[in-house]
Amino acid sequence: MVSGWLLILALLVLGGLLSTLGDRLGSLVGKARLSLFKLRPRHTAVLITVLTGSMISAVSLGLMLLVSQQLRVGLFELDQIQARLQASRSALARTRAELASAAAGRRQAQQLLQQAQRRTASLRRDLAPLQAQRNQLEAERNQLASERDRLSQEVVNRDADIRRNKLALAQVQRRIEAGASELRQLEANMVALRRGDVVIASGQPLARAKVKLERPGEARPVIDALLQQANRMAFQRTLPGQPANRQILLVPRSDIAKLEELLSKPGSWVVSILSAANVLRGEKQVLAFPDLRPNRVVVRGGEGLASTIIEADLRNPEGIARRLNLLMAAAYAKAQRLGTISDGLQFDAAAFNQLARALADRPAGELANLEAVALRDAETPDPIGVELRWLQLNRPVKSLQRP
Repeated sequence: MVSGWLLILALLVLGGLLSTLGDRLGSLVGKARLSLFKLRPRHTAVLITVLTGSMISAVSLGLMLLVSQQLRVGLFELDQIQARLQASRSALARTRAELASAAAGRRQAQQLLQQAQRRTASLRRDLAPLQAQRNQLEAERNQLASERDRLSQEVVNRDADIRRNKLALAQVQRRIEAGASELRQLEANMVALRRGDVVIASGQPLARAKVKLERPGEARPVIDALLQQANRMAFQRTLPGQPANRQILLVPRSDIAKLEELLSKPGSWVVSILSAANVLRGEKQVLAFPDLRPNRVVVRGGEGLASTIIEADLRNPEGIARRLNLLMAAAYAKAQRLGTISDGLQFDAAAFNQLARALADRPAGELANLEAVALRDAETPDPIGVELRWLQLNRPVKSLQRP
């Protein structure tokens, strides 16, 4: 406030000084009758007076601008300040509106929060019965999962049975194909067939025995006895009615020596003398070779050899008989895989036919699960007796062993 009054006082003093100076200067110019810019002296005095007044104004304004920052700001930045002030007022108005809107939103949010709390309390009251129902559904789901696992296991077992049956069927088909191939080979050997009847087939056993020696020196007599038995069998087949008074069975000495060496080892063995080729009636020589296998129990009594399922819609007697024959063939194939060298299986034909009739007369829509079971223990060369059991009805159809 004091600086403002000082500034005014300074301006008054400076204005008076400059006015006096201008007046003196104008008077001097007028008396001297000076001329500037080719003007008349009177006009020149007026020009000097005007310049002096302008100088007074300029000096006054410059001094005020130099001393007062507020004047400088007001003179040069007033428009910008007003613009910023207007922008600030607008921003303030928007801020107040936003604050009012925020307050309204907060009140609305509080109302929604209260509604949500009331809804939560209501849901909590309703949750208890739903939780009980959920627990019940979980128990039912676990029970259904257990049932599903059981059914899946049954399906897996059924698939395994189907695969085993398919495998057995494939093996039977391979045996049929092998038999057909052998038949074609026999048909191709027309020259041999024209010369006479084939009385000994290739690979047919002429003699067979189970051997278990206590001392290595006993091997040779056993081999000689087995060769003599095979020679008698060859005589009976090729030269029926003639006395077996000579040796027609020819076995390589190296094979006999090797057989004697193997029989000297401890253990139980099955020795077979097999025909090396087809032999016709009337031939004078029979070529053969020894076959040695360890003797062991290949089938246990009560052991299941094969199984099959008769579908509900299979009721034709011929179809059932074919399925039973396939079951027997599968059982024999498994017995061969286990190591038996017996020719075929032994079973009761009457019981077989009785089972076929019972299967044909069973109630409609009923499946039948059948299994071929060994009757007793059988070693490598022993015949294998079997019976067919109808497992679904839990009633075995007993088979009587044929001698």
